[in-house]
Amino acid sequence: MKPFVYTNRLLVTTLLLVVVLFSCNEENPTIVSPDLALKTSSLGNVLTGEGGKTLYFFAPDVAGDATCSGGCKDVWPVFYKETPTLSAGLKSTDFATITRTDGAKQTTFKGWPLYYFKNDAKAGDVNGENVGNVWMVAKAHYTVMLASRQLIGNDGKSYTFDTKEGTGNSLFLVDSTGRTLYAFANDKNNVNKYTKADLSNNPTWPIFETSAVIGDIPSVLSKTNFTTITSVGKTQLAFKGWPLYYFGPDLAQRGNTKGVSVPKPGVWPVVNLTSPVAPN
Repeated sequence: MKPFVYTNRLLVTTLLLVVVLFSCNEENPTIVSPDLALKTSSLGNVLTGEGGKTLYFFAPDVAGDATCSGGCKDVWPVFYKETPTLSAGLKSTDFATITRTDGAKQTTFKGWPLYYFKNDAKAGDVNGENVGNVWMVAKAHYTVMLASRQLIGNDGKSYTFDTKEGTGNSLFLVDSTGRTLYAFANDKNNVNKYTKADLSNNPTWPIFETSAVIGDIPSVLSKTNFTTITSVGKTQLAFKGWPLYYFGPDLAQRGNTKGVSVPKPGVWPVVNLTSPVAPN
């Protein structure tokens, strides 16, 4: 009888263990991978979606509208999740949903619509970076980004990057939320000649303040072209020696470029890869 009793006890113990494990799984279900996460890649930490696939920003979307449509959308499928789950390091307040002109929904991050790239075969691929100089891997902490759109001055006229009247998209620097950055033609290399010591003119052309450590930069731009300087006690970012500013009357609106015509074209240009180095 002893072997029989032992076997019964073992069976009961095993059944109890199964019940306990089942109960634990009911209370603590298997952890599901988040819909949006930060993953390591050859370009640093990037935002990823389904299956760990890299997500991207499109420079012409600077105003917060999704401009990649038609055949473009076939190459760059949109990312959309109604209520995405997030990994550590991401904040729900940075995400939103927009309705595209084609009626489809799309998820945005800090106002930038999110896309996949069809030529990324697996998690960790970043083949879409720099395509056409207008696609950027999605990152959480860009210091500057690129925008591409028609420049419209405060006078309502259309301008080109070389500060002449004309139509056509220009590529230029913006901050991580799409606000346009400008240079002042009278500044010298890494010297702010505009801002007064009492900051009385700062509301018109606010200094683009940054931390001493420069964050992520699109890889089409060379990080060596960026420096930080001290201007009237503030840390200001400079590009190719040009201290960078916002334009107050842009009203912090994404993609606004009103400053290009103030007080006349060429005094406060937007900046880009082709900008000359600031004079000494």
